[in-house]
Amino acid sequence: MTFSKTSLFTRHEAVAFAILALVIFLILPAMLDNFRLNLFGKYLTYAFVAVGLVLCWGAGGILSLGQGVFFGLGGYCMAMFLKLEASTPENTSIQSTPGIPDFMDWNQLTELPLWWTPFYSLTLSLIAVVLVPVIFAFVIGVAMFRRRVGGVYFAIITQAFAAILTILIIGQQGYTGGVNGITDLRTFKGWDIRTDEAKEVLYYVNGALLFAVLFIAHYVRKSKLGRILIAMRDQEDRVRFSGYDVASFKIFIFCLGAAFAGIGGAMFTLQVGFMSPTLVGIVPSIEMVIFCAVGGRLSIVGAVYGALLVNWAKTSFSESFPELWLFGLGGLFIAVVMLFPNGLAGVWSEQIMPRVSKLWSKNSVSAAVSSDKKEAA
Repeated sequence: MTFSKTSLFTRHEAVAFAILALVIFLILPAMLDNFRLNLFGKYLTYAFVAVGLVLCWGAGGILSLGQGVFFGLGGYCMAMFLKLEASTPENTSIQSTPGIPDFMDWNQLTELPLWWTPFYSLTLSLIAVVLVPVIFAFVIGVAMFRRRVGGVYFAIITQAFAAILTILIIGQQGYTGGVNGITDLRTFKGWDIRTDEAKEVLYYVNGALLFAVLFIAHYVRKSKLGRILIAMRDQEDRVRFSGYDVASFKIFIFCLGAAFAGIGGAMFTLQVGFMSPTLVGIVPSIEMVIFCAVGGRLSIVGAVYGALLVNWAKTSFSESFPELWLFGLGGLFIAVVMLFPNGLAGVWSEQIMPRVSKLWSKNSVSAAVSSDKKEAA
């Protein structure tokens, strides 16, 4: 995957990235108070999933309705580290068994499970945030793509995995916190993550990591791999008959999307201070697809705007009409698919930009004519 320095970004792509950076790092912090900025920090964590879906669904034609699984796995890995840091013998001295998480003590566990012990280490926890979702995605990918399972069947199967994991987490209450999830997360290596100042710092960290993910996704889209993915999406059999291992390409891009989702889940845990099975199941997974669809499943920058816009609308409308929000979300998805199949990015590139370019060209011609007349005079 090689590029010349001038081919990685076109002028329009560079402008789109610059405008997004301006919105995230300057405009939103200047306009919002600490509470609202923390909300948008949470929305940014969902954008990681949306960017991964652009690669899987938009470029590769792989519609996954189970991205909440990878988001949740990354979030739980981070939550386990934070919970162990908060569960020192001093902080848990009133428990029957000091030194273990409170929900384990409530469920009469007397020692920390062996598979929890690696999460005492920050390094191992950060590796697990990416590696655990990737391993899970790899297993699913090999099982499905090697057997040429795709399309709606793959979407339904990933949805089933989301339901299974939710039931598993809730059922194993003594090990996972059950329906309440892992809560009361306080510090990150001694740094109190509950303060307004910490939330603001985490917002900027979210933004920086998101741009790192965006650059990786953009690099993949521009590479030979990206072109093969698009060819697979449009003519999979022709790509297979050309000698390419289609299953391996699908497995790779599915795992990459899972890694992005895992990072988003870990940052969600830090930003919000808890992780719950309600973020793993079918409903959040479908919402993540809607973020991508609204922003534009062919645009990684559009997916970020989609995540921000849909979540802002969800928060705003659910405050006033909590019973009607899910109907509104479904209506939004239907309207976008029917009227704007390429989402906000499609509206911008197909409707707004041509008019702006035409107006710009007309003004440029008029200015050139006026200049020529002045010189002639």
